[in-house]
Amino acid sequence: MKNRSTKRTLGSMVLAFQAFVIFFGTLVAFGLKIGEAQTVWSVGLTLSFLSIVLPGVLSRSWGYAIGWALQIGLVVLSIVIATQSAAGIFYIILAIIFLSMWIWAMLAGSTIDAARIAWEKTNGPIGGQNGTEPQIYRLDDSENK
Repeated sequence: MKNRSTKRTLGSMVLAFQAFVIFFGTLVAFGLKIGEAQTVWSVGLTLSFLSIVLPGVLSRSWGYAIGWALQIGLVVLSIVIATQSAAGIFYIILAIIFLSMWIWAMLAGSTIDAARIAWEKTNGPIGGQNGTEPQIYRLDDSENK
């Protein structure tokens, strides 16, 4: 089994969680009548769907660019909503939190991936991956009896 990128894994987790938050944020926007119902639902469901589908294309180089565009777009959208409704301030806070999580996922994931590559170049494949068996350590009670 091929090693999966930690950067991709962390980014996928952020996007999956973000999809739920976007959907529930759409429900709030609809309930508060921030805009026309059709506009609120079309924008909200499109962004939520994009967050669900995007982890599948993060293996491609342009997938991360779309992820960055999504994060920046959500910050801009939350600022626009804040000019129309006081609830928009909550959207700004959420957008900044998810942008921060995305930045962390990209930095931490890249660092861990680079460390894994350096480790494998120096020490060979990590045990338990790439078809090798992991080492199992057991305590033997027979010596104490």
